[in-house]
Amino acid sequence: MNTITDTNYNFPGQKKVYKGKVREVYTLADDKLVMIATDRLSAFDVVMPKGIPYKGQILNQIATKMMKATEDIVPNWLEATPDPNVAVGEQCEPFKVEMVIRGYLSGHAAREYKAGKRMLCGVRMAEGMIENDKFPEPIITPATKAEMGDHDEDISKEDILKRGIVSKEDYEVLEDYTLKLFERGTQIAAGRGLILVDTKYEFGKTAEGKIVLIDEIHTPDSSRYFYADGYAERQKKGEPQKQLSKEFVRQWLITNGFQGKKGQQVPEMSDSYIASVSERYIELYENITGEAFAKADVTNIEKRIESNVLTYLNS
Repeated sequence: MNTITDTNYNFPGQKKVYKGKVREVYTLADDKLVMIATDRLSAFDVVMPKGIPYKGQILNQIATKMMKATEDIVPNWLEATPDPNVAVGEQCEPFKVEMVIRGYLSGHAAREYKAGKRMLCGVRMAEGMIENDKFPEPIITPATKAEMGDHDEDISKEDILKRGIVSKEDYEVLEDYTLKLFERGTQIAAGRGLILVDTKYEFGKTAEGKIVLIDEIHTPDSSRYFYADGYAERQKKGEPQKQLSKEFVRQWLITNGFQGKKGQQVPEMSDSYIASVSERYIELYENITGEAFAKADVTNIEKRIESNVLTYLNS
């Protein structure tokens, strides 16, 4: 199946291109950004060798739907979606931190807790918790943003302010927006029979100095969801939670001896495994949005994207 794992466009007025782990961002002369969600799969901050069919479309469409569902409480950068894999919006100066917020002891937080740590990013976690327990209140555990190939690193609010990565005034806005978005995301998830477990938000500042939400929001790449039905029963029995996120990829990699550590090799992903990951992402889309997934034409994805973006820019 056709996938898009790299792009090399030359749009009118193009000034520069930034290639992240999954998204590629084209900056145009009029301070407009064209963000393309590729089919690349990143886990443990490592990009996997093969793309996942429809993954870029899924991430882009969930993110843009969620931005529209939260724009009344937090402003965002989005202007248009001229193609299933593309979002167009205002250029911003990104903050060099990711605002990670956790409602439950899962994933990275659970791994740190299991290792005996009770402080995460300067936030104390209570004794006696078991994996996937709900925190009394959501906790914000920021991370520094890494370039491709590097690892994001946990950082405390105190260190962010001390190192001048974000000003105190701006950080308070980021905290406020993070809590509001997580509350709204939790409400949306509950309406779909899901629990929003944890997620991350990225923010930037416009030329006018306005702080806005950028990148993606509430996608299975940036968020972890549990099925609400049976959560309490599974927790009581000490059973793993049924979840919607790319944690299933991480677990498969761990089982096959890979955690992104030095010297480790990415295990071979067979075509059948790639197809199963694609199907899982489609399941995630349909559960998170409550809508049937409509597959875009992937006969020639590169040409389709170019044509749709140029039509939009010329209009």
